[in-house]
Amino acid sequence: MKTICLYFQVHQPLRLKTYRFFNMGKDHNYLDDVANRTIMQKVARRCYLPMNALLLQLIKEHKNAFKVSFSISGLAVEQFKLYAPEVLDSFKALAATGCVEFLSETYDHSLVSLIDKDEFVAQVKAHSAMIKKEFGLKPTAFRNTELIYSDSIGATVAEMGFKVMLAEGAKHVLGWKSPNYVYANALNQRLKLLLRNYKLSDDIAFRFSDRGWDQWPLTVDKYVGWLQSEETPGEVINLFMDYETFGEHQWAETGIFDFMRALPKAVLAKNSGLEFGTVSETAGKYQPVSVLHCPYAMSWADEERDVTAWLGNELQNEAFGKLYALKDKIAELKNPDFNYVWNFMQVSDHFYYMATKWLSDGDVHSYFNPYGSSYEAFINYMNVLSDFEIEVDKKLAEKKTRKNAKKVSA
Repeated sequence: MKTICLYFQVHQPLRLKTYRFFNMGKDHNYLDDVANRTIMQKVARRCYLPMNALLLQLIKEHKNAFKVSFSISGLAVEQFKLYAPEVLDSFKALAATGCVEFLSETYDHSLVSLIDKDEFVAQVKAHSAMIKKEFGLKPTAFRNTELIYSDSIGATVAEMGFKVMLAEGAKHVLGWKSPNYVYANALNQRLKLLLRNYKLSDDIAFRFSDRGWDQWPLTVDKYVGWLQSEETPGEVINLFMDYETFGEHQWAETGIFDFMRALPKAVLAKNSGLEFGTVSETAGKYQPVSVLHCPYAMSWADEERDVTAWLGNELQNEAFGKLYALKDKIAELKNPDFNYVWNFMQVSDHFYYMATKWLSDGDVHSYFNPYGSSYEAFINYMNVLSDFEIEVDKKLAEKKTRKNAKKVSA
């Protein structure tokens, strides 16, 4: 029996408005509220609402044998509440079935695990608290932003009490080994690892509607045949993808919803040798076959499966460094408004837009990029960040003046 673990990432960034040099010092509202509302409502209509309704139907039809897992960023939940509250209600309906697991991640979908352990822990705790509040569930499994993972990050996740973590089944890390088994963190073997089968995941997420693909059209019978095949050995098959695959990246006209509607029946057919499991169920059922050694951070992005999608050039590194240089000042202010801005400025998407990759990876980056160029994304971000830094320094100066005035009066 092979266990199929379906996991979906749900995330929408808070997008910055066009912010020019001449806005600095005058305009401290940085977000493009129109774009954020428009995109959220569009994706809700095309993906979240129809797909959540379909999953709920499938769970009922298959008497709880069909199971899925999600991670939903804190910023996505905030936007559900503002622009599409019916989406949050539909996720709560899924949570109530007992067949859907919600994983923890960084609240702001940030890259903080690469630079600051304490801040990483704080953001994860904030996200877990949000999941508990909204869905009544305490996460026991973890999924880092963009599946970023290393031995040390995994050890930190284990210290926080999580029992299982998701990671990419990257060839340069696995070598000859298969992603279709449970592994353990090299520094803390109590943390189990589920590794994404990127070929079978991307067959749905990226190649489903590609008429130039030699396997197009992808039918359910063909796909389940691949899952059952001796050429796909192992105990678990982890299919991890963006939730927006359904209806947004792969439009309804491609047949993606029909494919998903038929998949559970084929997987759960008698004598199929297949079953579904949530992340925690899947990890709990099997023992790790070995530890996974990953001294350097990997992710699920691009051909390299590393972090160069976000921190691979001078633009990205300069912006990233300047942002996190503000940490102590933000902590000293203890102002929720400034915390809020600093948090949404950490979203990984901002750095993704600054990528200067070309060829096949460049096509993916440009597809998800609202800016005309990487340099344009960098300039817009740095204009916002520079104005924010000026305001931070101004507030700190005011705080210091008030403190000194109190001393004098005393």
